[in-house]
Amino acid sequence: MFKKLTKEDIKGESQLKSSLSRNLKQQLIAKYPKMTLEQLDLIIPKKKPMSLIKCEDRLSLYTCNGEILFAQFYTDDYIPHLKFIQKFPRDYFKSLQVDKGAIKFILGGSDIMCPGITSKGGVLPNEDAQIDDFVIVYAEGKESALCIGKLKMTSNDIKTLNKGIAVEVIHYLGDGLWNMKI
Repeated sequence: MFKKLTKEDIKGESQLKSSLSRNLKQQLIAKYPKMTLEQLDLIIPKKKPMSLIKCEDRLSLYTCNGEILFAQFYTDDYIPHLKFIQKFPRDYFKSLQVDKGAIKFILGGSDIMCPGITSKGGVLPNEDAQIDDFVIVYAEGKESALCIGKLKMTSNDIKTLNKGIAVEVIHYLGDGLWNMKI
């Protein structure tokens, strides 16, 4: 989704009001209950303003201290940046694990197929994960997140069908969003 994002795609930048920044923090705490306001204040300090960068195709990027924290298409959910995800423990987010063989395909921008999750080395998402939920994808033997995607099947469907696209990859290591410097 962010494969070819560059600085030329930026249309403009504006500073967010502090009330919008507080609202964003409250939404994050509601969505990810293990997060605390104190943790978010370290990443998004009260004294440092957040900026909103408008890009082509109705993409908005939310930044603080020159670092991209979230992306948002239209009025969809906030998509956390991988660098933001890596500041929190693994169990804060819905996640899954793929086997080592899937890594090169994901880093090329491919979606995640069921066999990459159900084979040895893969770990299915939690049972409470629903279709269209964002999941953080880790690779077998790796500590950092590999990508962020949207579930296209439930855990049960992934296990029983074991074919087809299980996760639509949205943001991965090395894509345009990862490499963008603000």
